[in-house]
Amino acid sequence: MGVAPSAQGWRRWFRLVAVLVADLVLVNVSLLVTLLLNYGSLSDPAAQHVLRGYALPITGLAALLVTWRGLYRVSARYYGMYDFLSIAFICAILAVLFGGLEVALPRFADIPRALDEPVLFGLLAIAFLGGARIVRRAVSWRVIPLARGREDKMRKRAIVVGAGDAGEALVREMSRSRFSNYFVVGFADDDPEKANMSIHGIRVLGRTEDIPKLVDEFVVAEVIIAIPNADGPEMRRIVDLCNRSKARVRTMPVVASVLRGDAQVFQHLRNVEIDDLLRRPAVKTDLTGVANYVNGERVLITGAGGSIGSELARQISNFSPSSLILLGKGENSIFEIEQELLRTRGLQPKCVIADVRDSNSMERAFEEHRPTVVFHAAAHKHVPLMESNIIEAIENNVRGTWRTAELAVRYGVQKFVYVSTDKAVKPSSIMGATKRVGEMLVAAIGHQSEMETAIVRFGNVLGSRGSLVPMLKAQIKSGGPVRLTHEDMTRYFMTIPEAVQLILQAGSIGQRGDVFILDMGEPMRIVDLAYDLIRLHGLVPNEDIPVVFTGVRPGEKLVEELVYEQEELIETVHPKIRTVRNANPNPNAIKQQVRSLLEGCEGGKNDQARQLLMELAWGKSLEPFEVASTAVVEWSESQDIAEKR
Repeated sequence: MGVAPSAQGWRRWFRLVAVLVADLVLVNVSLLVTLLLNYGSLSDPAAQHVLRGYALPITGLAALLVTWRGLYRVSARYYGMYDFLSIAFICAILAVLFGGLEVALPRFADIPRALDEPVLFGLLAIAFLGGARIVRRAVSWRVIPLARGREDKMRKRAIVVGAGDAGEALVREMSRSRFSNYFVVGFADDDPEKANMSIHGIRVLGRTEDIPKLVDEFVVAEVIIAIPNADGPEMRRIVDLCNRSKARVRTMPVVASVLRGDAQVFQHLRNVEIDDLLRRPAVKTDLTGVANYVNGERVLITGAGGSIGSELARQISNFSPSSLILLGKGENSIFEIEQELLRTRGLQPKCVIADVRDSNSMERAFEEHRPTVVFHAAAHKHVPLMESNIIEAIENNVRGTWRTAELAVRYGVQKFVYVSTDKAVKPSSIMGATKRVGEMLVAAIGHQSEMETAIVRFGNVLGSRGSLVPMLKAQIKSGGPVRLTHEDMTRYFMTIPEAVQLILQAGSIGQRGDVFILDMGEPMRIVDLAYDLIRLHGLVPNEDIPVVFTGVRPGEKLVEELVYEQEELIETVHPKIRTVRNANPNPNAIKQQVRSLLEGCEGGKNDQARQLLMELAWGKSLEPFEVASTAVVEWSESQDIAEKR
């Protein structure tokens, strides 16, 4: 028994037949108009001859061609240039048929041949068929010109910066949607060739330097930056111009979102973030080499729930590891990145809840998953907090690093990448000193084993969990005051993607404990960063939001450094990444000194732990200790337990 077509199916077929009939009628209208223009009347014998001999074959061929070219599979909302070219192609074939009939069919002696008729017929058919589709597309979108006719008083008056493809796409989507709450009064663009041009009825009013004047003249509420690939300096220049007015600043999503053809790009407009204003062009790293050492490998990330660890997981998932092991102490953060990878990439990572200090948990993780590549990002990182939790910082950042690296050697890991910080250079803080000792350990193990090791040293990461920018945003949101330590304090800054790309790139270059540093440009004053954030919230520093200075906190430095004087910076294959090669370390001595440090922490005396840590981080010998002269001193949990006894 057959199944009766649904009502929806019948409606669809009815629409298709209706469109086909309409197109065939338009083809015949084109033929009639051609004859009227040539002969002045349809009753003329020549016109009657053409109608009787030509109409039926032209109509039949038109039906076949429009069906063959698939014009009825295209939604009226999305007619475009490709469909117009298809119509032109069809009409050209019909014109050729018209001309062929003129030559082939017998004619009356008193009826002259008119070979210009096929050309006229083809042009009219293109005009009628194409024009009908333009009307249908306009009706389908219910287009309302954004700068003409009655202005909806509920819509925000806006200027779009950038009259290129992105700006055109943005305005087009706004004009199509009844949900758009913008009334675009014009464009601003620095290209002199676009001056006074019009896009979708909207004129280019001036250059970007005219934005403050245009905002006042046209009573603009928002300035929308439609330059998705603008670098930090360009974004900063435009935002600074906008800040001279009272208009709010917003920006488009990244260019990939535009290229995907999102139906309503304007709904993805977002506020300009501090990342957009980085005072240097963003560093982009060619990660093709990463695939060579990640593809098909078992990759372990410690601290995988943190800002850096979770971004590592996202980017590594693009290189098809055979398994991705996410290890962290916080179950909620590990759960969140696991669900994100499942949802966005279809990847099921292996999740391990463990503390890098716990020998039994770490041993089980390595035994079960047998990683071949390890990214060690687990660490305590808050400078002031670690000043009052010295032993905890040493246990996590030093003992945890040692344990993870030694297990990596024992279980045959091929590559070990250690995430460090610029605070490890001439450290004045407990956190920086622990990371420096971690660098020393990883370098020592790299020179003592077959495992390839790399150390990545970078500055402050914009927007990472618990970092400066989220803290400043919270203070601004609460109405202030914004609390800063010192007006002359500077820091190197980078974005989370930049930091992770550096880590991944270092893994493809490093071999034996080399230190890698990203070219982060000039350091940035913290007070400038704070003022930028306040302005991005539409507020004025020290007027709407007070800024107060509280004094440098314990462990902080006014200026961070990236290298020691004795370290030599060497260019790498990447123009923005440099490496530091130190003199070969003495692995035995370093391990014995770290052992002395950890033993000194067992009594729970913070002052003693601080002194031992700082002496070791600054390259001073710890007493008492003896350096093994013949045998390699390897750390192991059994040795640790035996010594405690």
